[in-house]
Amino acid sequence: MRNESIPFELVELITEEEILMFKELQIKLRELNKRTNLTRLIEGDDYWISQVFDSIWPFKFIPNYNFNNKKFLDIGCGCGFPGFAYAITHPDSEIYLIDSSKKKTDALKSLIKIINFKNNIFVINDRVENIAHQPSFRNSFNIATTRAVSIPSTVSEYILPILKTKGLGVLYCGKWGKEDENSLKKTLKILGGEIKERRKILLPRNKGTRNIIFIQPNRACPETYPRNVGIPKRKPLSR
Repeated sequence: MRNESIPFELVELITEEEILMFKELQIKLRELNKRTNLTRLIEGDDYWISQVFDSIWPFKFIPNYNFNNKKFLDIGCGCGFPGFAYAITHPDSEIYLIDSSKKKTDALKSLIKIINFKNNIFVINDRVENIAHQPSFRNSFNIATTRAVSIPSTVSEYILPILKTKGLGVLYCGKWGKEDENSLKKTLKILGGEIKERRKILLPRNKGTRNIIFIQPNRACPETYPRNVGIPKRKPLSR
């Protein structure tokens, strides 16, 4: 095992058992990456900060919300973050990971078979625009996340239809300004949602600034949303 320095900011957030699981995940990602080129962020700070810390801090710093024992969906899950990170730190939650790339979902399924996750984890090869109209998925999740998928207006159209009444959407964003906020508010008004909170953090070791936007339904989302595959990205509701 390579000797890597884990940031103290991360050590303060997770248990020793969780650190060991993240190390095991890193080793398996390295092995898998040789065959699939799943992600370049698997070494040093790229892994421990840009993947692990960035994935879990929103669920550690938000008061008055219990993130345990939830039904969780990661949209556009890519190499498995933040979904795997949430699974490790919330072992009593049920995890769903969705991505349109079969190469990526097949790789994640193989990881689940060889890592001792305590959760039930389901990997779906599909588009969220499709599953969001299925009764088993619509209005059924407590938490839904998107990270490096698209602009907030687009991903909120993915998220709102699948959240329960008091569910929480977690949007990972880089820069955030008044124009971004106004565009998202315009979209959420159409979808039946609102911004609940925004948190900003400087990632450890100068790895950049991260804004997390928490959104929540405030009424039933119209049945027409999300629109057909590709339309939310090509024609955001904020325009």
